[in-house]
Amino acid sequence: MTALDTAAPYLGFRSHLALAESAADLLPKFTLSTKVGFFPTTAGTEHSLDPVRLRLGVERAAREVGREPDTVLLHNPERSLAGLSPDDGHGLLGKACTVLADAARDGLCRTWGVASWDTQSLGMVRVKGLPSPDVLMVRAGFLVGIDLLDATNALRTAWQAEETWGMSPFGGGHGKVWEGFDPRPFLRPPHDLSRVQAAFRTAFHLPVAAAMAVGTDDPGHLAQLVQAMAAEVDIATVSQYLHALHGLRQS
Repeated sequence: MTALDTAAPYLGFRSHLALAESAADLLPKFTLSTKVGFFPTTAGTEHSLDPVRLRLGVERAAREVGREPDTVLLHNPERSLAGLSPDDGHGLLGKACTVLADAARDGLCRTWGVASWDTQSLGMVRVKGLPSPDVLMVRAGFLVGIDLLDATNALRTAWQAEETWGMSPFGGGHGKVWEGFDPRPFLRPPHDLSRVQAAFRTAFHLPVAAAMAVGTDDPGHLAQLVQAMAAEVDIATVSQYLHALHGLRQS
């Protein structure tokens, strides 16, 4: 585990300061990604793709962490695109992406990208012709439906994102779903992994992802997930699974 992922609104907008305080001199040993797009207000929190606010958000992240993030992601842009026409959405998203691309060019981060919880909604905006993100961060794993997986694949193809990262491979659940479903047949033997470990390892192929973001209060959980990376996923079984999901949708 060599990377840390956070976002401006986590911990009541104290995530960057908390990370700087807790990690201290260890922070340079990790690559760091964060997200901007949500902002504090007197009434709580609001989402915005306003270019000025996004630029200030990137600058604030670097200042609070005490170093430039390696990657800055546009946080759930679909929140501000809902209800807009395709043309209006294209223009607004284009300005937001340009801000992050400029931030990378100006040295405020090394790379930039987009983190989307709902790629189906985001895909309704025409992304062709917009700056291509270095990273597209999306939901991953067995709890992601086939419609969302297809939307993710279509979006990253149209946008030509260089890399895909996964997030929330367990759907925010507490593991009970794996009591009724055993994902271990998706791994090539031999292995001695639990159902949760197998679910995590296979999530790297639902969709294909270079990294996976997870959170826990128990370091032992992270150790188990790191151990799972030694297993090999059976690509043929994953393909059969996706084919079956497409068949169920059509029926």
